[in-house]
Amino acid sequence: QVQLVESGGGLVQAGGSLRLSCVASGSIFSINAMHWFRQAPGKQRELVAAITSGSITTYADSVKGRFTISRDNAKNTVYLQMNSLKPEDTAVYYCRMVVSTVPYWGQGTQVTVSS
Repeated sequence: QVQLVESGGGLVQAGGSLRLSCVASGSIFSINAMHWFRQAPGKQRELVAAITSGSITTYADSVKGRFTISRDNAKNTVYLQMNSLKPEDTAVYYCRMVVSTVPYWGQGTQVTVSS
């Protein structure tokens, strides 16, 4: 079994920054793609950023130029650096990792951006 634990969420003013982390533990042979999703109240969960095993990254248009996803394979960790935060970035942020071929989700971390 694999567990994902996120950290780094919190309350920040508009224009501020936060760095989210997600660490995987358990029976891990290899981790393929890593993702960050978010879900705002009353909205569907949406993909924010993704990074492949070869470190190719993709971003939602709404966060391009402001968010950066990165990974540390030695630590089984994925990061999301969020800069120039806006109130519309307020959501619960979830990490997802594909371990071998099986997807796992974290429990989510709240990010609240005040105006």
